[in-house]
Amino acid sequence: MSDERVRQENDPAGRRTVARLVAAWLAETERHAPEAAGRAREGWERGALSEQAAQDLATWVTARVTDTGFTEDEGPYVAGAVRITPSDKDTVHAWLRARGHAV
Repeated sequence: MSDERVRQENDPAGRRTVARLVAAWLAETERHAPEAAGRAREGWERGALSEQAAQDLATWVTARVTDTGFTEDEGPYVAGAVRITPSDKDTVHAWLRARGHAV
């Protein structure tokens, strides 16, 4: 087991972050692509996302970073159903990489 995977497995905060964001991602995906959401949910519940679902999650979390710390002069405020920080995005990406996904 890689060092990164061991850290991810032993990091309750990281697991909570991933679970929170996966739930939001699945809810949004279900509104736009119910069949894809169903397949992704099945994979999540089995503990093994498909490569396509993993890539979709990685892209989604990157696109949905809402808590950038920018001021109004530095960049726009991005409204979202959940707050997602750059650190949250990094946590999800690391979690996916620890499971063998190319992110």
